[in-house]
Amino acid sequence: MKRGNFTLPGESGYEDLTLKLAEEWGADVIRDSDGTSLSGKLLDAGYEIYSTICCIRGHNAWAVKHPEDLQQTFLMSDPVIAQDASVSIHLTDGYLTEQFKVNDSPESVKLWQVFDRTAQVQVPDPQWQYEAEAGNVVITGTVPYHQYTVNFLAYRIWEEISMYNHITNGWTQEHLMPIDPRSRAAQEYLLSWMEEWCNEHPDTDTVRFTSLFYNFVWIWGSDRKRQNRFTDWGSYDFTVSPLALAGFEKQYGYALTSEDFIHQGKRHATHMPPDKKLLDYMEFTTRFVTQFGRKLVDIVHAHGKKALLFYDDSWVGTEPYSRYFPDMNFDGIIKCVFSGYEVRLCANVPAKIHEIRLHPYLFPTGLGGAPTFSAGGHPERDAMLYWAHIRRALLRQCVDRIGLGGYLHLVQGYPEFVDCIGKIADEFRRIQQLQKEGEVYTLPIRVAVLHAWGKLRSWTLSGHFHETYMQDLIHINEALSGLPLQVSFVNFDDVKRGALSGVDVVINAGRAGSAWSGGDAWNDPEVVSALTKWTQEGGVFLGVNEPSAAGGAMSYFRMAHVLGVDEDTGARVCEGRYAFAAKTVPGLIPADAFIRARKGRILTDGAHTDVLMAQTLTTAGYPDPEPALTMHPFGEGMGVYLSSFEFTYPNARMLLNIILKAAGHGLDRSFLPDNPWCECAYYPASEVLAVVNNSQEEQRTQIRVSRSGNESSISLTLAPLEMRFLDLSERLA
Repeated sequence: MKRGNFTLPGESGYEDLTLKLAEEWGADVIRDSDGTSLSGKLLDAGYEIYSTICCIRGHNAWAVKHPEDLQQTFLMSDPVIAQDASVSIHLTDGYLTEQFKVNDSPESVKLWQVFDRTAQVQVPDPQWQYEAEAGNVVITGTVPYHQYTVNFLAYRIWEEISMYNHITNGWTQEHLMPIDPRSRAAQEYLLSWMEEWCNEHPDTDTVRFTSLFYNFVWIWGSDRKRQNRFTDWGSYDFTVSPLALAGFEKQYGYALTSEDFIHQGKRHATHMPPDKKLLDYMEFTTRFVTQFGRKLVDIVHAHGKKALLFYDDSWVGTEPYSRYFPDMNFDGIIKCVFSGYEVRLCANVPAKIHEIRLHPYLFPTGLGGAPTFSAGGHPERDAMLYWAHIRRALLRQCVDRIGLGGYLHLVQGYPEFVDCIGKIADEFRRIQQLQKEGEVYTLPIRVAVLHAWGKLRSWTLSGHFHETYMQDLIHINEALSGLPLQVSFVNFDDVKRGALSGVDVVINAGRAGSAWSGGDAWNDPEVVSALTKWTQEGGVFLGVNEPSAAGGAMSYFRMAHVLGVDEDTGARVCEGRYAFAAKTVPGLIPADAFIRARKGRILTDGAHTDVLMAQTLTTAGYPDPEPALTMHPFGEGMGVYLSSFEFTYPNARMLLNIILKAAGHGLDRSFLPDNPWCECAYYPASEVLAVVNNSQEEQRTQIRVSRSGNESSISLTLAPLEMRFLDLSERLA
């Protein structure tokens, strides 16, 4: 296959370049991007046409006439320390005022709250007054040297993606404002606009919705040293308005306050376990987005066009793993990807079409701020390194399409990048064809990742890898995305409902109190007893960092009795410690694999817990080695503890080896290269073995293969980042 399943960003003024690369890369679709358009020559060139729309930005003329229908959010003023019996707080100090404008309408001010954060009490309304002209709240009756803050509503007067492109990519157009579709006037306008848009774009075959209505939360500051005040790709904070809160109270029978969103200034990040109020509000918002979004999709379908959802930017309310997502009737989903876990996120969504947008994006500067298509950039290198992460996941579960986005003219002067994308496109089509012919060989091991969000947030945390790299679970997800295992995601209610039946391994990874470790969910004895019983009957409970951590119990890790390991947070410094010596298991830990030890890990069963990796921390006064990797038999099952996990290719192999050993499988398995820098996928229907070198150096490896009941070994030498397809029917004939 040399053509098809590839989406190319076209650009007016560069028609010859667009058509040349469409032929060279085998594109079957040409799309526009933010800031570009397609000329008649491109529209009439015989390619399918994607057109990008953003439902809530680009309507400034209407927004100026309806300022009350701009999107809003609750903000908290920077804390101010009272010096005497009164204090004045300027609400927007520290915020980028080009992004926010105080909503001081009477219905908005009723929702504001003032807090004495030192005493952790709300200040009664009679004790504060808003000075509209100055933009200040004056609080009286204050306690000297206490900190005070104000929760207030603000209009978002500059849509965040428009803002990012202006600041990062030098856009000079007017600042686009985001309109909120909650009001009847806004809905009538958007339905009319969608109908008119479809009539004006007869050449469009597929409408590419840049998500729908509400952006992930991105709050910018006025101080360049802290330009990014808060970012959370999974937050619903930008969906708030007086109209939304009134609708919520009517449907759910109770009112939400500003503090339910501000949460002592911490907001309610996706990394925190959700409470009932948040889950109710998310469901409320998702139902609205689903119901109104479906009306726009229906208009697109009525015009004979397909509708695809771009799952980034304004995706909030379109949770792809929620029970409401299929009701929107999108024909497919598009996901921009940096990493393997994002491929799996996209590939598992219930939709007909799954497309991933490759990186690097065709911008002068990459999303991380480094040059790409500009002086000092190496886009061909970046593309291949991204592809190495992505293709290992595609080998396990492929998608339907790949593509690029941005300004195509930037590739001029980068012939190595052009060649690289051609190679990537060919490799993708070969992987896709193999999976059409039959399923990939997978080990008979079923892994369930346990966290507070469960299936709703499968294969993700909050944002891309570089935004969540400090969380152990994102590294676990990335490793799992390319391993030959069956993976699902469950929450704590699922555990109580018996969802672990048939599961071999449960992974719980994260910091204490986080959504990923579970927080207060571990104070539910039903959860602990269910997992204890499941492990005793043969399951493997694999914990990373602070698994099952919850305060107020006999052990800090509620599953310490299963793990054979607990954490001393400072209360047990007087207790004696079990002495141990690290035990070596041949073949378990590959060369270059590592686990970083953490302070305070103690054995709870020194007689039966095997320490397989230990590390002496260099901190002064802390000379004793810490257990970094342990295994503890528990009934018919096993508790496994890793003090940390960071994704590298050798570490991914180590994780697989640990799971194999703990689940009672041999380490020397067919279709597993002996070199941890290499991975492979076997497709029995085609009798093809795909082998990849994930490193930037030449690698040699041996692979034990099993075919028609016969076993043999294949030796290979792979060039840096090489992918090779081996026909075993010919090679082993």
